[in-house]
Amino acid sequence: MSHFRVRYQTLEFDKTDIHVRTLRDKQEFSDDDDVALNLGISSAVWPLFGVIWPSGEVLAHHMFEHNIDGLRILEVGCGIGLASLVLNHRLANITATDYHPEAGGFLLENTELNGDKPIPFVRTNWEDDSSGLGKFDCIIGSDILYERFHVNLLSAFIEKHAAENCKVLLVDPGRGHHAPFSKKMVTLGYSHTQSKPENTHYLSAPFKGQILTYQRNTEAQS
Repeated sequence: MSHFRVRYQTLEFDKTDIHVRTLRDKQEFSDDDDVALNLGISSAVWPLFGVIWPSGEVLAHHMFEHNIDGLRILEVGCGIGLASLVLNHRLANITATDYHPEAGGFLLENTELNGDKPIPFVRTNWEDDSSGLGKFDCIIGSDILYERFHVNLLSAFIEKHAAENCKVLLVDPGRGHHAPFSKKMVTLGYSHTQSKPENTHYLSAPFKGQILTYQRNTEAQS
């Protein structure tokens, strides 16, 4: 049984409103049956999935304008899944993943809150060999390189689920791990560029991070 306080907020994307139910703040915690603990999720990091981070807002705004025609899109480490909610509202083919046991429930409630169809969700970690996810044309994520060992795990997970011509878009707030990650992605056959988001007026503070873009095109390589 979960016991935590929540809050409701509305985020604006041009003239589109996305309604979101999140944890009330980063102090909320509920793991009475040790479900998260048994998955290796400590009380210190338990709340992090359930709030909206600046990187998540940047990714969501980027996805609001991104071309989605014909793309099968995967959000990795979705947390509260704001980018997935935006894409789903645009009727994109979006699937979301996260390791946290509460993430899927929040995502389902938030799709209902916006009157949209359920988003396919798979609870998986990056070492899982049997997620059943398949391949994707576009893989996205925000603020997911927060440990050094994530470099190899995330790059391997992306490689496993990337279609032949796949674009990877990650928003990184500048934790210091994107350089080795980019180097690893290049060795896997991806080109790499990075840029600052053009407009972050919706954030309460300047955004110091970057949008990292990786593109694999096997046709160009052949």
